[in-house]
Amino acid sequence: MFNAMMTRLTNPSPEFRQGLKLVVYSLLLINFALYIRNDWVISGHTLHAGSTLLEWTRAFAVTIDESAWIILLVLFEMETYLLADNALSRKQSMFMQLVRIICYISLAHTLYAYTVYLQELNSAVLIDGVSNLCQLVSKDLSYAYNLVYTDLTADNCAALSTANQFYYIDPPKFFIVQDGAGLGIELELAWVDLIEAIVWLLILFTIEVAVWLQDGNISEGVAFRVLARIKLFLYSLLWMAIIYWLYRGHYMFAWDELVWIAGFVAIEMNMRAWRKELIEANQAA
Repeated sequence: MFNAMMTRLTNPSPEFRQGLKLVVYSLLLINFALYIRNDWVISGHTLHAGSTLLEWTRAFAVTIDESAWIILLVLFEMETYLLADNALSRKQSMFMQLVRIICYISLAHTLYAYTVYLQELNSAVLIDGVSNLCQLVSKDLSYAYNLVYTDLTADNCAALSTANQFYYIDPPKFFIVQDGAGLGIELELAWVDLIEAIVWLLILFTIEVAVWLQDGNISEGVAFRVLARIKLFLYSLLWMAIIYWLYRGHYMFAWDELVWIAGFVAIEMNMRAWRKELIEANQAA
């Protein structure tokens, strides 16, 4: 049974590949809906009546990021499976490139949002004269710890933190307060988010290069071996992020990362099948 399973994964039949993709893409859409809800809940603590458009886009950076990745995944599915053997018209090609550019801009915005958030955390302001969280109850604040945001009230302030130093992490707005331990965890999570976003962009680049090579009827050589080693390293970093999120109790983040890895494994299966067809065609010629 194990050998049969490994054969299916390493050399899947078209039916198995299509079934796997249907399951994975469906899970990604469900995850997308969960992230929209998550961004909406957190934005209730981080946005206010005077928030700018840029602050709104930063608050929904994950939603924008996931939208761009889903569209790119659809484009890769079309290029590596649906349209792999067909020549695109000039208008079709230009339209796909335009959509791709818009997605890249959205992903660049994600890097911007994560970088700004890191700067905010590193600029956290120590609140002078406050040694107990309950002293801040009257200021209409939210307390944040490990990405959980809670409205600060007289009923919960004593239970939320027993620290004697507290920080505003969003100067100059001063809506979010954390203790030192929470600030350290927030910094770790912010760095993991930024590195993970960069890693996915590098994975995207390796796939773009492979598609470009195969579009040029190149299916073998040193370039593919180098790309394979680079991707192995990059996916290893993503697995480390999964382990960290599990350690911090963010099971949704870990699950989402796992499903996205599966989604790009599906694209890799398309690429492998397409490459096999190119090799066989070149050998026949």
